[in-house]
Amino acid sequence: MAQHTNLQHTAITVCEHGAMCIDDRPGHAMSLVRLRLAAATPSSWSDAVVRSVSTDGSVELELWESGETVRVWQHTDISALVGPGLPVALHRTYSVLASGLHRFNVAIG
Repeated sequence: MAQHTNLQHTAITVCEHGAMCIDDRPGHAMSLVRLRLAAATPSSWSDAVVRSVSTDGSVELELWESGETVRVWQHTDISALVGPGLPVALHRTYSVLASGLHRFNVAIG
């Protein structure tokens, strides 16, 4: 008879694996509610350009209208999908970063 291993999965251990994250706070997994709310409020999007991105999930943006620098963070490495010079959009109210077809739940600050 095969022995089964009982693995303890918590938000912390699952989040360590990035794509498996079940935490929906800003900077973690994208919830459908957050995505729908951001899509339903188009006036809250700000266009920006990516100034820098690091493998720790930090992204520095420059807003087009004001030139303001905004830093966001996503717990997974998104540097393969978001690179310097890339135009993006940021929804500050619901903490969503849009890049092409990709949407990331980000922590702003």
